[in-house]
Amino acid sequence: MHQGYDENNIIQKLTAFINKPLLVIAVLVIALIMLPFMLKLNGRETRTDEKAINAAAEKDTATYWKAADINTITDTILKAQVVYGKELITHTAKYFGPNGSVSKTSNGLNCQNCHLQAGTAIFGNNYGSVASLYPKYRARSGTVENLYKRINDCFERSLNGKAIDTLNKEMQAIAAYINFVGSNVAKGKKAEGSGLKELAWLDRAADPKKGLLVFTTKCKSCHQANGEGVFATDKTEYTYPALWGKSSFNDGAGLYRISSIAKYVKCNMPQGTTYQSSQLTDEEAWDVAAFICTQKRPHLNAPSDWPDISEKPVDHPFGPYADKFTEEQHKYGPFKPIVAAQKK
Repeated sequence: MHQGYDENNIIQKLTAFINKPLLVIAVLVIALIMLPFMLKLNGRETRTDEKAINAAAEKDTATYWKAADINTITDTILKAQVVYGKELITHTAKYFGPNGSVSKTSNGLNCQNCHLQAGTAIFGNNYGSVASLYPKYRARSGTVENLYKRINDCFERSLNGKAIDTLNKEMQAIAAYINFVGSNVAKGKKAEGSGLKELAWLDRAADPKKGLLVFTTKCKSCHQANGEGVFATDKTEYTYPALWGKSSFNDGAGLYRISSIAKYVKCNMPQGTTYQSSQLTDEEAWDVAAFICTQKRPHLNAPSDWPDISEKPVDHPFGPYADKFTEEQHKYGPFKPIVAAQKK
């Protein structure tokens, strides 16, 4: 009785010992059989995705505005003026910054820090539609503004400086450059891809705390932990611009609106991002914009802004408003209820 039990026990153990490697072998055989099919399917999906991306890119590139080529200018005087204008846009601080060679009237930022690639980048806050649409009515001032007024708005707000003389050669050069790069757009028409690309409103309020996480992982390496940016070693301009603090744009600038920053970073930041290939989700763009807007910056006293308060954008951060929504909601959202109320 005992001997039979031992024999059965031994047989069961041997069977289990043999079955385990057989099972492993079976799994490996099945995996080897399936591998070519899996690789083929994955390759097919990858190729499909690449085709879709490439097709979209080709379509986008074919339809968007491209700046007029300075090298086509035959008038030598005009060409020199336009070239100087581009230089002023690209390296504004060298001429008007804290150590500017023309005057010391701005914060050290360059126009190009907001208007990428000297105002020619698609959805990089470019100048594509400026020549075709100015002079135009602007609700912020409640008046029809010419190009000189618009340029000086940037000096006073985005560059936190002073307006420059509209008759001096620098203003004339900046205006000549902006007018030339958009000279290929018909008067009254808006260039495709000009300004900033629209971004869907969130269903919630933008969250500065979540935005801090985005800033830390995506932005801090260039703009630094305290948002001060990186000033070039020659002390003439920023390598990476200040996002807040005394050397950044003031709270009267268009970029102080959360939607402007969100649209800007979605298509352009961090480095390597394009309108075709964003590195941030929509929520990340809104949240990091909220974080940037919570940081301290220079204040602009502008009591004449928005004479008709009903024309204020839904995300204008300062009251009074023509509706009953709070200043906080106008600054961070959710914006959909405000938009819906304005449509009624």
